[in-house]
Amino acid sequence: MLVSATEMLRKAKAGKYAVGQFNINNLEWTKAVLLTAQENNSPVILGVSEGAGKYMGGYNTVMGMVKGMMHDLKITVPVAVHLDHGSMDGAKKCIEAGFTSVMFDGSHYDIEENVAKTKEIIELAHSKGISVEAEVGSIGGEEDGVIGTGEIADPQECKRINDLGVDMLAAGIGNIHGAYPENWAGLSLDTLEEIQKLTGDRPLVLHGGTGIPDAMVRDAITLGVSKINVNTECQWTFAAATRKYIEEGKDKVGKGFDPRKLLAPGFEAIKATVKEKMILFGSIDQA
Repeated sequence: MLVSATEMLRKAKAGKYAVGQFNINNLEWTKAVLLTAQENNSPVILGVSEGAGKYMGGYNTVMGMVKGMMHDLKITVPVAVHLDHGSMDGAKKCIEAGFTSVMFDGSHYDIEENVAKTKEIIELAHSKGISVEAEVGSIGGEEDGVIGTGEIADPQECKRINDLGVDMLAAGIGNIHGAYPENWAGLSLDTLEEIQKLTGDRPLVLHGGTGIPDAMVRDAITLGVSKINVNTECQWTFAAATRKYIEEGKDKVGKGFDPRKLLAPGFEAIKATVKEKMILFGSIDQA
């Protein structure tokens, strides 16, 4: 069922597990994530960046695909469709298109402007039953042109955003989008613990879930992280499986060039990666 992310993340926080946000890029991605969630009885969040939304034909196209697929595939687990790292304009368009959750990323503004803009989005989204994620301290790396240096968020600023009534809070704790460099210092769990103390039962969000050691992920969950974003790892496994299929010449055998066959190994690779993450996050059988 299509829902906001609010209740599923409250349950995750109370149960000390995390719900995965898996970014979708096309039909194969969407179908793979939805089927894996259903097969494992796990709640799930479909993340859509502004760039991916444009690539797939627009936010209304995304919602039409998700709704149709959920109906035809008989998806009954809780599913949220969430704008990832949204601008003010992007968040408003997604609210209009029927997204059930949006992220307004005001981390690149000073705290006063971040507070003001986040408050505006919360009021608009909550009037329609849509959950809101906000961010303090930019996440390292680049995602669809949104570049962050991997800042450590100020816990007091996190409290200010939290007190606006946001449904989930992303705080920079040294995490990075994409591949982590060899000299990465790891997550600042001390900062996360301090943020947790100041934000109470608010679900916290960990961006850049690809490449963080499993033990560190588990520690973050115990410190209040209830939503973990994964994108790059699914892209890597999809690309590797597709490359293997072509390098083995399978696209030249019979009708192996048919996109339904060509993309099948990548589709299965996404499913395997998503299930692996759901096991790590503890969300299986939590629907």
